[in-house]
Amino acid sequence: MTIASSFRHFDELQPFNDRQHLLECISVTTEAPDVMTFAFKADRDSWFRYLPGQFVTLELPVKTDDPVMRTYTLSSTPSRPFSVAVTVKAQASSIGTRWMFENLKPGMKLKAFGPLGDFSFVRHPGAKYLFISAGSGITPMMSMTRWMADCAPQTDVTFLSCARQPDDLLFRDELENISRNMPNLNLGFIVETHAPRHGWHGLRGRIETSKLALLAPDFRERTVFCCGPEPFMRGVKSMLESVGFDMNRYHEESFQPAAPPAAEALPIGAGVDGDAVSTITFTMAGKEARCLPGQTILQTARAAGVRIGAACEGGLCGTCRVMKVSGEVDMQHNGGILDDEIDEGYILACCSRPLGDVQIEA
Repeated sequence: MTIASSFRHFDELQPFNDRQHLLECISVTTEAPDVMTFAFKADRDSWFRYLPGQFVTLELPVKTDDPVMRTYTLSSTPSRPFSVAVTVKAQASSIGTRWMFENLKPGMKLKAFGPLGDFSFVRHPGAKYLFISAGSGITPMMSMTRWMADCAPQTDVTFLSCARQPDDLLFRDELENISRNMPNLNLGFIVETHAPRHGWHGLRGRIETSKLALLAPDFRERTVFCCGPEPFMRGVKSMLESVGFDMNRYHEESFQPAAPPAAEALPIGAGVDGDAVSTITFTMAGKEARCLPGQTILQTARAAGVRIGAACEGGLCGTCRVMKVSGEVDMQHNGGILDDEIDEGYILACCSRPLGDVQIEA
């Protein structure tokens, strides 16, 4: 089979569907110490339809009996729709990401959920933008900037990237190349420390009001997107609030998992002080379980020994999407499910509470 045989015209392909397709790894690139980019195509001929800045959740076979779910922002751009990429950093305590570093190779296939998410200039438009990132939090900004470079190179963007040392500044060379063709793209780099070998002559320390005013004098007029470690985002948010920034134009991305309360299985017919008990039927597992008002379908499934994959458990990532066969639920999600999926009958188990008896395809 030659490379020419894999060529397809765009109108010959269908959009990626996470209920029908898998992702196939096509390349692995080292970006920096403990940072790698994994690129994927669909396992069958298709193209990727998503917003710049959205994310996917990968099902990683770390354990053969219970895969690990991890959510990663796409660093690729939908203006190049034949593949997608995630750029990930492995921490010392990483499980899923370390597995990717050590095991994921071109040709391997993974189940994926998404793309999803509201962290995009498409959902939060502005006249001009300020991107503030630290570490691998740069990935949604790269997705948006790459799209702008391809499709709207006159966009006014100030892009601030922060890192511990110059070696950790991801995509610096690419950003400098992009800026040559984006006249209104202004770059700023800040590092906490550096060594003589770096030859660093830029700003040092942590981001603060004086550095922000120097790199983006008109920051109060911009729509801000911020992504990075939780302490970094808290610091940026606090800094902007302290100078009276309009926080309606501040947007941040976070995948901190919720800590769901423990759920205990209830015996058939059990209740507390007369509270109504709903029956949830898991049709594929052939099990019935009871739950009290306030408990989610995901909690009830775990108590009954029914496996439903979940990652964020906050209605964000879409991993726990299941088909509701019958019954009604109260679903309070955070963008992890599309309107047309809800119309089809899908719900997110982590944030859906039954309003009576419910049948679930799980």
